[in-house]
Amino acid sequence: MTAIIIIAIIVILVLWVISVQRKLVKQEEICKNGLSQIGVQQTNRWDALKALIELTKGYSDYEYKTMTDVIAQRRPITANSSSADANAQENLFTQAMSHLNVVVEKYPDLKANENYAKTMDSVNTYTNQVRMSQMVYNDSVTKFNQIIRQFPDSVVASLFHFTPREYLQVNEQKTEIPSMKI
Repeated sequence: MTAIIIIAIIVILVLWVISVQRKLVKQEEICKNGLSQIGVQQTNRWDALKALIELTKGYSDYEYKTMTDVIAQRRPITANSSSADANAQENLFTQAMSHLNVVVEKYPDLKANENYAKTMDSVNTYTNQVRMSQMVYNDSVTKFNQIIRQFPDSVVASLFHFTPREYLQVNEQKTEIPSMKI
């Protein structure tokens, strides 16, 4: 009788460990998927930026070369990338857009170009999609990190070497409220 109780307890413990491990894997995959989604949206946004830069080619070869050099630094974000990789790409994109804005100010004809306006709308659309993907990713990371930190799931998490994931950081330049001067 005692042996049956011990076996039942062991079976229950094993089933619980399997259940927690599956929950951790599921949540970790959701985090990886979230990072992949960010990568997809960033790729689309970079493509739109390349189109904008192509429009500058007719105005200034130097500006075109400078901005293509910045784009050459781009690295794709995948499920196996880190949040630091995604943050670095966001900073690189911000740098490229800042440079493009300077160029557009130098060449008012470019700013008035219909293709420029349409492509800029695409960049803005993809930027909003990146932000939404970042929010989903950070929410997924919160859930994952909560699971691995809460007892008793934390025991299983440490047993299977699950570690906390890093959050995406807010770009410091984007935290300032834009000027509303007219």
